[in-house]
Amino acid sequence: MAFTGLTLGLGLVRADVSLHSLFTDHAVLQQGRPVPVWGRAADGETVTVEFAGQSVSTVAQNGRWSVRLKALKATAEGRNLQVRGHNTVVLSDVVVGEVWICSGQSNMEWPLSASFEPAADIASSANSNLRLFTVTKRRSSVPQTELNHAAHAWGTASPEAVRRFSAVGYYFGRDLQPALGVPVGLIHSSWGGSPAEVWMSEESIKDNHFYTRDILDPYVPIHRAHEAALSKWRAAKAAAEAKGEKFSQGAPGAPWCPAELYNGMLRPLMPYAIAGAIWYQGESNAGRAWQYRSLFADMIRNWRSDWNQGDFPFLAVQLAPWDKNRKRSIADITAKPVQSDWAELREAQNHVAETLPHVGIAVITDVGDKDDIHPTRKALVGARLALLAQTIAHGKSVESSGPIYASQGYSGSTLILNLNHARGLKTSDGAAPKGFALAGKDGVWHWATAEISGSSIRLNAPQVAHPLHIRYGWDDFPVLNLINGSGLPASPFRTDHFRGITQN
Repeated sequence: MAFTGLTLGLGLVRADVSLHSLFTDHAVLQQGRPVPVWGRAADGETVTVEFAGQSVSTVAQNGRWSVRLKALKATAEGRNLQVRGHNTVVLSDVVVGEVWICSGQSNMEWPLSASFEPAADIASSANSNLRLFTVTKRRSSVPQTELNHAAHAWGTASPEAVRRFSAVGYYFGRDLQPALGVPVGLIHSSWGGSPAEVWMSEESIKDNHFYTRDILDPYVPIHRAHEAALSKWRAAKAAAEAKGEKFSQGAPGAPWCPAELYNGMLRPLMPYAIAGAIWYQGESNAGRAWQYRSLFADMIRNWRSDWNQGDFPFLAVQLAPWDKNRKRSIADITAKPVQSDWAELREAQNHVAETLPHVGIAVITDVGDKDDIHPTRKALVGARLALLAQTIAHGKSVESSGPIYASQGYSGSTLILNLNHARGLKTSDGAAPKGFALAGKDGVWHWATAEISGSSIRLNAPQVAHPLHIRYGWDDFPVLNLINGSGLPASPFRTDHFRGITQN
């Protein structure tokens, strides 16, 4: 980034024209849609932005200015973006392509260096057409327009840059960029352990009285208790230091405040032009899976409304299998069908994808780690998100979904399950399909034997003379093997409407 212009004397300090911190050297601008460019300047100052043959001017008001470039064509040719006012700012090597937000909790934050056998992928990561931007963590009680004061900058993919970057984000971009043949920019903004409601605006939470009752109101006493604990800790620390004693006790951790990461880490990114968002989150909401059916949908609506770029693609990762540190054996896990809040959360994710436009779910039932909430095989996760981006965002004819429930019928006492996305239906290990359970009108579940027949499954359970309902993969850690010819796993589902364990 270059700056030109005269420097005034110390007594005549002037507000120089500046760009929002999302705009730096090596930035990626979104193709195919108007591109907002904005920043700060003195009131009344005329600001002109020049890029790709366009020149757009405006006058700063209240210390801010904003222009919109007309839709740009993708190009890997790095060009200068120039902003002129009393001074001039020049960004170099700015390209045009696809820009994606990468957000969520720890499984999105998880760095490439800590993923499964990353050495070769890191070593081969150099790609000037894949560019990365990481948002520094920030909590805020009010919506922010600027990122915090830590240094932010776009950079091209390199071994040094990618090792610290989101593994899921990197693998997504690595696979998507050559598939599209245009530059891809990834803006990573995530925080481990965060529940969905901290990524929503306070207004969007208040719009639903159930959220006020179940999220906002309970936070008040939690916040008061934390303030009391923090005050007590400060007093103890001061007393120890006054006596010259060592005080090693850490401060009490702050509870999650609704909207705080939306305010500090998401709102400042708006209205940067984007292609869509990828999202890996849900673990912290699993105990409230029934609520997540509406909460997740409202979060997506909130993002889309505030970004003001229409119903942009939103691609989420279905929760991976995990046994919640119970150390069960596979024999214990598969002993009998059970209830599961994680299964209900996966169902909530699927429900949102079925009810909102341009939402996709990447199923990863084959990459879970029984004893670790953070499965390290992130390459498959990124690859499946990249397939969804190709179909949902670009309409490409690639298979991006594993088998999903379509309908059911009967042949005598055999229940026939019909599946979509089931071309080449098979199992990953050559054995009979696993993970199916049947129930009759009594609602008692029994494991079913399963046989593949074309794009259908024939299900039988000797204990269920008249099967009515199916469940597949209904466990925290389901043991499954059903895939289609593209190697994509079938999504867990149920056909019953029995009350779930997270339903109030």
